[in-house]
Amino acid sequence: MVTTSIKSLARLRIILASCGLATLVGCSFGDDHADLRSYVADVKAKPQGAIEPLPPLRTYDAYVYNVTAMRSPFDAPVDVKEIVQSTDPKIKPDFGREKEYLETFAFDSLAMVGTLQKEGRFWALVKDGVGGINRVTVGNYLGKDHGKIVSASATQIDLIEIVSDGLGGWLQRPRTLKLSEKE
Repeated sequence: MVTTSIKSLARLRIILASCGLATLVGCSFGDDHADLRSYVADVKAKPQGAIEPLPPLRTYDAYVYNVTAMRSPFDAPVDVKEIVQSTDPKIKPDFGREKEYLETFAFDSLAMVGTLQKEGRFWALVKDGVGGINRVTVGNYLGKDHGKIVSASATQIDLIEIVSDGLGGWLQRPRTLKLSEKE
């Protein structure tokens, strides 16, 4: 039984090999490729093209970037050093004071939207960074840089901020919050 299957496999291989050989022999005979041979002959007969020469190289002009005489970008400017020398060591924020609500917002996100008088006291209305309206008056604080309101009028709020000078000291900086006309 095993020998019968081996014999049949051998016969099958012989049949497949002879079919493949007959296919190869049948395709190689005949002059059916005359059009292909004539096309190849025509292409070979044409004159060969010329390759254009490379463009001439442009010369490189060197540029010397010399900044050794300039101030390093990591050094503090000369103006700041002069201000630091004239700062008052008594100027510093009161870190023991409890922060007010409007000190949690950046100064640029606050907007003065109006004023009102209540019980003889003048109040300015300030819109915070999340859309709420808050009353402030002289002595209140706003902004992240310890800004204390020193005066308020119908058109603006004046305050003094205490900001770091970058060298361990503190500076006073005046700021103004003007009445917003688009509100």
